[in-house]
Amino acid sequence: MNNRISYFHIFIYLIIHVVGSSQNSYAQDNVLVSTIFPEDFNIPATYKLLYQQDFSSASAINEFEMSDATAWKGTTGDHGELVLFGESQYKARVRSPYNIALLKDHIFGDFVLETDLAQSGREYGHRDLCLFFGAKDATNFYYVHIASVADQNANNIFLVNDAPRTNIATKTTEGTDWGPTNSWHKVRIERNVSEGISEGNIKVFFDDMTNPIMEANDTHLDYGRIGFGSFDDTGRFDNIRIWGPALYSQPEGFFK
Repeated sequence: MNNRISYFHIFIYLIIHVVGSSQNSYAQDNVLVSTIFPEDFNIPATYKLLYQQDFSSASAINEFEMSDATAWKGTTGDHGELVLFGESQYKARVRSPYNIALLKDHIFGDFVLETDLAQSGREYGHRDLCLFFGAKDATNFYYVHIASVADQNANNIFLVNDAPRTNIATKTTEGTDWGPTNSWHKVRIERNVSEGISEGNIKVFFDDMTNPIMEANDTHLDYGRIGFGSFDDTGRFDNIRIWGPALYSQPEGFFK
């Protein structure tokens, strides 16, 4: 929920409302236009807020398609979240994560994604949470694996392309510090699929929004769904915001 936003951000929000700014959130041509907070200043000028979710509504979980719905739940109220609490019984067709919750219907090309997330499991080398994008079907997608210790299968950006996942990051760190169980962090992913000098670029930020912890360049997949989950751990997600130039639709049925 947005109670994790600082008092400074709330102050700015109140000022904007008092002066009647036209930037307040509203639906326009099926695209959400965000109230401008300081974090928004790094959003490209041609991008709009395409999706946001703070899980304040009990129906929020219905916006997601899960690999195994029994492993997930939504909480509401002042601390509403999307919670991965159990082990999915989903069996991936190729070696790739088991626990996945994808946004239904929504297809993204170029985008900036920001979300809060908390790892709720024990500490070990592959303690992880994952973010998915460019997802076309159950054997074609990208995912960011954020883990405590990096190796060829952890703390990297991966491509699943009708074959077991392959790491593709050109830059990563030695590992990511999740801190104590249920510590909240902010993650940002920037993805560009449009033709040009930055085509294929992927950048991942963790808490520090100025210095990416991972980078890659890959053009195997372009447009696709965005999702949240873990390879085989548990965690919590909140305050999802996705910006981009355009939003597309596709019927659900990803895991079928």
